[in-house]
Amino acid sequence: MRQVTIALSKGRLAKYSIDLFNKCGIDCDELREDTRKLIIESKNSDYRFLLVKPSDVPTYVEYGIADIGIAGKDSIIESKTSVYEMLDLGFGRCSVCVAGFKNSTKKDITANTLRVATKYPNIAKEYYMDKGNIEIIKLNGSVELAPLLGLSDVILDIVETGITLKENGLVILEKVCDVSARMIVNRVSLKTKLYEINELLLKIKQVLKETEE
Repeated sequence: MRQVTIALSKGRLAKYSIDLFNKCGIDCDELREDTRKLIIESKNSDYRFLLVKPSDVPTYVEYGIADIGIAGKDSIIESKTSVYEMLDLGFGRCSVCVAGFKNSTKKDITANTLRVATKYPNIAKEYYMDKGNIEIIKLNGSVELAPLLGLSDVILDIVETGITLKENGLVILEKVCDVSARMIVNRVSLKTKLYEINELLLKIKQVLKETEE
C-alpha cells in the first residue's frame, strides 16, 4: 500500500477526525498526545497526518502536498480551491450567518453602504452579490467586536451555539448556509492512489452508516 497523506484541521474538527480514523482501524493515537509535532505517521506508516490551520487544508490538498483533507465546508467555499469533495462527514455542523444588533432590519442589512466584518470575504462577496454594494472588512480575530465598536454594521461568521453572539448583544439576522466537515481529495491523487483512497472512503462510509443506526 502506498502511503496516503491526510491534512487535518487543528481545533474543533480534530477530535472528531481522529475518532473517525480510529473507528476505521487506523492507529493514530499519537495525534491525541500533547505534542508540537505537525507531521505524524500512523503506527503501520500507511497514513501520514499533517496538522494545519483549518483554512489551509484545501490549499495543501489542491497542491498535492496532501492526498486527502478534512475541512469545514466554509473553508472549502472560501478558499475556492480545485479539489474533489467526496463525502459529508456529518460532524462539525454549524452555520454561516449574518449577525448584528437585534434592532437591525432587512432594509439595514441590504443597504448600499453596508459594512460587513468577516473572516470570509469570498463568501460575503458571493452572498451580497445581488444585494447592493458592500464594504468588506477582513478580520482574523473576534469579529463580534466590529459592530460593538462601530467598525461594521454587521458580521458574517460561523455560528455554532450562538452563545458568543448573545453575550455580546448580537443576534442572527440571516442564515447564509449550513456547513459541516467534508472529506476532500486531490485530483491527481484520486488517479494515482485510487485503490488506497477508495479503501479508506469505504471504511469511512461504513463507520458513518453504523453511527446512524
